[in-house]
Amino acid sequence: MAVNAKKVAVYALVVFALYVIITDPQTAADYVLIGFQGISDAARALGDFATWVAKGGK
Repeated sequence: MAVNAKKVAVYALVVFALYVIITDPQTAADYVLIGFQGISDAARALGDFATWVAKGGK
């Protein structure tokens, strides 16, 4: 039962993404930019944390 719900959720997400890309490509590009910026910020924060730990937490 949970597998079917997961498939439906993924299918709905793909349909929504295609709808946004087709109807408003500029907004879709903005969403992608926001997503990559978030990933970049998270990676930078993890790198800063790892550097802090490597330096002894000071």
